[in-house]
Amino acid sequence: MTLFIRLAPEDNVVVARVDILSGTELPGESVTALDVVPAGHKIATRPIAAGEPVRKYDQIIGFASEPVEAGAHVHVHNCAMGDFERDYAIGRDMKPVDFVPEGERASFRGYLRANGGVGTRNYIGVLTSVNCSATAARFIAEAVEDRILADYSHVDGVVALTHSTGCGMAGAGDGYDNLQRVLWGHARHPNFAGIVLVGLGCEVNQIDFLLEAYGLERGPFLSTMNIQETGGLRRTVERGRDLIRDMLPEADRARRQPVAASELTVALQCGGSDGYSGITANPALGSAVDMLVRHGGTGVLAETPEIYGAEHLLTRRAVDERTGRKLIERIRWWEDYTERNGGEMNNNPSPGNKAGGLTTILEKSLGAAAKGGTTNLAGVYRYGEPIDRKGFVFMDSPGYDPCSITGQVASGANLVCFTTGRGSVYGNKPVPSIKLATNTEMYRRLEEDMDVNCGTITDGAATVAEVGSEIFDKFLAVASGEATKSEAQGLGTAEFIPWQVGAVM
Repeated sequence: MTLFIRLAPEDNVVVARVDILSGTELPGESVTALDVVPAGHKIATRPIAAGEPVRKYDQIIGFASEPVEAGAHVHVHNCAMGDFERDYAIGRDMKPVDFVPEGERASFRGYLRANGGVGTRNYIGVLTSVNCSATAARFIAEAVEDRILADYSHVDGVVALTHSTGCGMAGAGDGYDNLQRVLWGHARHPNFAGIVLVGLGCEVNQIDFLLEAYGLERGPFLSTMNIQETGGLRRTVERGRDLIRDMLPEADRARRQPVAASELTVALQCGGSDGYSGITANPALGSAVDMLVRHGGTGVLAETPEIYGAEHLLTRRAVDERTGRKLIERIRWWEDYTERNGGEMNNNPSPGNKAGGLTTILEKSLGAAAKGGTTNLAGVYRYGEPIDRKGFVFMDSPGYDPCSITGQVASGANLVCFTTGRGSVYGNKPVPSIKLATNTEMYRRLEEDMDVNCGTITDGAATVAEVGSEIFDKFLAVASGEATKSEAQGLGTAEFIPWQVGAVM
């Protein structure tokens, strides 16, 4: 093991593997550290003139805001954002996928649903159309007590998915469409055996509009009601409890059976990132996604502000011109959206990301994009839009993890994989979330919350490909019912956050 990591011969920085003291020589670089450089942070390996690009991954991650000496710590004090041209070269790097023959593909044990979907869990959900019915939904879920569920061992539980919008909003436009797609996507999600939709009655986001717009039909496993018509909170809770009691016997008859890995759709996420994210956990997850795609499955990258500056690496892999242009259009939308709201695309990395060694959104994006692996970009989707293509795809969303994952689940993800360097205690219901640690120190500190330690890569104990294979095996095990660390602790009831866009009126 060396003191540092060089990611590309053309880079003018390397990444500290451990805390490096001032005066330490960097073997093979002919450089002596001029500063104390924390683990995960960058050191200049040659002089960088003011205004000159700072390169990592053989890509531009920023520009020197002042002259930088060889051996200096490179971070927010001397590296900043700047404009530069991206060569989108749509489709230039597209290549045939080396699919595993169907007879040799991996499988897992999932729940086959009547609509053709495949679930990895078997929940009953209580969905709300508006915040005004949130308490009623929680009370309904709580009314189905553990002693009742004890008689239905094949049901994973009853979960209330509540949110803070649904009224005081425009009845058309991006915000309204986002919410409708999220509710529709969860109402038909294969991890739910049944759904109860609860509204107040007078809200903008009317339940009947949702059913009509998306062709949903009421039946034994999709019931709706509103508080005003039902007669108040108590009667609504009692009726909701009775509806779920009626659903439970049939939901409990569901049994896992072997299904192909091609039925897996994995939401790819990172949060609490650090300087190792783009070196260990993200590329290891990307390796697992490559395996999943070769087995016919789907990986869904998201968080548009967190691929900003790396989007050209995705457009070059686009399967056609339309797909590449859709991604560029979403980038342009975000540039306009942040500008008219007085923000900027570089408001990310967060303070924690910066403490972990990430300097600009360009640097973070290059590491984040690695989660998508190396196969072709098969599709680009709006937030919560149903994913209708297999392979590696992208869904537009904010970089706020729970909000982004809410959209990915609505789009059809039946598994979540979440990389983190600083630490995270994220969980999701109804979809299990696998958490990957980027470094061994954090893994040991948060071992009760981490499922896989990708820090073994920088420790020299494993390769990216070996950890990628471990992650792929974890996909199959968790999809077959193995509990994740977040599930074991009961996480996932407060992470349902639809993306709110537009004025609150």
